[in-house]
Amino acid sequence: MIKRARIKLTSTDTEKLEVVCREIKDIANKIGVKMVGPIPLPTKKLLVPVRRTPCGDGSKTWDKYEMRIHKRLIEIDARERVMRNIMRIRVPSEVYVEMEIR
Repeated sequence: MIKRARIKLTSTDTEKLEVVCREIKDIANKIGVKMVGPIPLPTKKLLVPVRRTPCGDGSKTWDKYEMRIHKRLIEIDARERVMRNIMRIRVPSEVYVEMEIR
């Protein structure tokens, strides 16, 4: 029975997230292992409402700031050669990687 690795990528920058996904996909295609994904998971939106005038004078106007957190899920066969190559990928500091072997 072949073990499967579930890789969960999280980032606020979609371009850097897609670059890492593309590198993992290239490794899987080169070695010839079965891969599922990248599957886009729901985007988490963090909203922060802030008063424009902190002292309280004037009208009650608000600014709303938003940060979006994008997620991708990749499942790949966890062979030793594949996992070694995935560990060598240069991951930007904005991209967080969680890896689970099943």
